[in-house]
Amino acid sequence: MSTSTVSATAAAPKKSGGRKKLTLPWIMLIIAGGLALVSLVRLISGANDLTSVGQVSGALSLAVPIGLAGLGGLWAERAGVVNIGLEGMMILGTWFGAWAGYQWGPWTGVMAGIIGGAIGGLLHAIITITFNVNHIVSGVAVNILALGFTQYLSNFTFADAPGGSSKQSPHVEPIYKITVPGLSDWMSDLQAKHWFFVSDLAGVIGGLVTELSLLTIVALLLIPATWWVLWRTTFGLRLRSCGENPIAAESLGVNVYKYKYIAVIVSGGLAGLGGAFLSIVASPIYQEGQTGGRGYIGLAAMIFGNWMPGGMALGAGLFGFIDSLKLRGGATNVHAMLLLIAIVLVLVCAWQLYKKKYLQACISAACAALLFVWYAMTDSVPSQFVDAAPYVTTLLVLALSAQRLRMPKADGMPYRKGQGK
Repeated sequence: MSTSTVSATAAAPKKSGGRKKLTLPWIMLIIAGGLALVSLVRLISGANDLTSVGQVSGALSLAVPIGLAGLGGLWAERAGVVNIGLEGMMILGTWFGAWAGYQWGPWTGVMAGIIGGAIGGLLHAIITITFNVNHIVSGVAVNILALGFTQYLSNFTFADAPGGSSKQSPHVEPIYKITVPGLSDWMSDLQAKHWFFVSDLAGVIGGLVTELSLLTIVALLLIPATWWVLWRTTFGLRLRSCGENPIAAESLGVNVYKYKYIAVIVSGGLAGLGGAFLSIVASPIYQEGQTGGRGYIGLAAMIFGNWMPGGMALGAGLFGFIDSLKLRGGATNVHAMLLLIAIVLVLVCAWQLYKKKYLQACISAACAALLFVWYAMTDSVPSQFVDAAPYVTTLLVLALSAQRLRMPKADGMPYRKGQGK
C-alpha cells in the first residue's frame, strides 16, 4: 500500500463513535440562535446598547487579537506542541509593531509585529522540540522573557523618543478604515428602532461595515485560510499527523521536526500579528501591559472551539463581545448579561436532564436560580465585576464545554526522532 493511500485512510473520518463536526450551517444556526437570545434579553432588560453598531464594532476590534492568538494556538497544538507562550508572543508583537510603526508606517509595524511574535515562536520551538523541555514550562518562560525584554528595550528606545516614555511608545499612524456608504447608515437607523431580532441583526451588520480596519479584514480572512491549509492540503494533513501520531507520521516519511517547527513559528507570527493589532489598530500606541491576558483568553477560545477554526472564531467573538460590554454602558450591559447567562444555564439544565445527567442538571439549575435572584434584586453590578466579566466568562465557558473536547492525541507529548524504531 502506498504512502498516500495510508495517509488518506488515516485521515478519513470514522463512521461510528465520532463526534459530529461543527459545519458552516451549524455555525450559522448557533449564531442566529445566540442573536435571538441576546435580542430577547435586550427587550426584557432594556439594555438597548447590547447590539448597537458601536457595541458590535467594539466587540469585533476586541475579538480580533483574541482570535489571532487562538489561531496561533491552533497551529501549534495541531502539530502537537502546547503553546502557553501566546501571551508573550503577543507582547513581542505589540512592542515590535509600535517600534517599527511609529518610525516607518503602520504596515511596516504589522510586519515587524509578526516577526517579533515569530521569534518568540522560534524560541519556544527550540526549547520544546529540539531540547524536549516540558511545553508548559517553556511557554511560561517565554511569557516572562517577553515581558522583561520589552520593558528593557522600552527604557532606551521609547523613553528617548518624542511623545514616548519607558512605558509607552509615540503615536503610531493608524491603518485606513473603510465604511460602506449607504448600508452603514441604513443599518444604524434600523438598529435604532429596537425591533426584536431585526434591529439586532442590523446592529451586527452595521458593526461589520462601519469603520472597519483593513487589518481586521486580513485577520478575518486568515480563519478560512487556516481551515483550507490544515484540512484541505497535503501539507496540512502531514502537519496534523504530527499532532495525532508523530511516530506513525515519521514511519510514512514525514519530517516531524520540520512540521512542528513550521507550526510553532507560524503560531508565534499569528500571535504577534494579534499584538500588532492592539498597538496599531485598537489603540495606535504601545503601552506596557497592553495585552491584558488576551493570549490566555485566545488559548481558551481555541479550546472552546475544540481545536477547530470555526469554533475558535465563535469563542473569540464571545470573549470579545463580553470584553466590549464595559466600554459602552458597562454596569447596565453586564447586569443584562446576568439574565442571559441564567437563561443559558436553564437550557443547559434541560439538556443535562435529557442526557440523564442529573447531578450536572441540578448544579446548572442552582446557578441559574442564583443569577435570576441576583438580576431581580439589583439594577446594576459592581464596577469590579464589570472589569472581571471577560475572565469569569472564560472560566464558565471552559467549564461548560469541557465534556465535549477532543484535543490532538499527541498534543504536549515528548517526541524524539526515531523513537518508534
